[in-house]
Amino acid sequence: MSSSVVSADHPAAARRFASSLSADAFKALFRGHPGGVAVITADAGDGPAALTATSVSSVSAEPPLLIFSISALSSASAVLERAETVVVHLLDAHDLDVARLGATSGVDRFAETHRWSRLTTGEPVYHDVRAWARCAVIGRMDAGTSTVIAAHALQSQVSRDVEPGDAGDALVYHNRTWHRLGAHSVIG
Repeated sequence: MSSSVVSADHPAAARRFASSLSADAFKALFRGHPGGVAVITADAGDGPAALTATSVSSVSAEPPLLIFSISALSSASAVLERAETVVVHLLDAHDLDVARLGATSGVDRFAETHRWSRLTTGEPVYHDVRAWARCAVIGRMDAGTSTVIAAHALQSQVSRDVEPGDAGDALVYHNRTWHRLGAHSVIG
């Protein structure tokens, strides 16, 4: 990762602030800020794991880098913190069932073997999603009760492309609810 990332031994990381937002106030702040929906899969040698995330962001096109965060409370966090590679599935409204599966606690997200397979490199990948990217993990940073993961995209597949300017059928999570963006939601 870049040398501008604040690491645990950086002076700014040790700085304490007199006050900050409560967890509830912070959640309320972001409840009105929609996020694109992705499912992250990995296997660190103990079997596949998956989780749904709204924190995926592109960072750079050259080289192709992205970031996402995982909560320490997620059942998939231990695997994702050890995995050298991950698959980031970028979902649209047609993939709502995969998004719900990754967000549901206490279920075997890989029980339905017809829904997924392994890439030749070993990573678990869900079938028929809008798009996915196989990525090499290049950095991790503890951030509160989460871990931010930086990854370099190595391979991708786009099954349902969106033309520039088209609304497509984007899946977003907003105010604790799934939403479909489409032509009806274009305002400008």
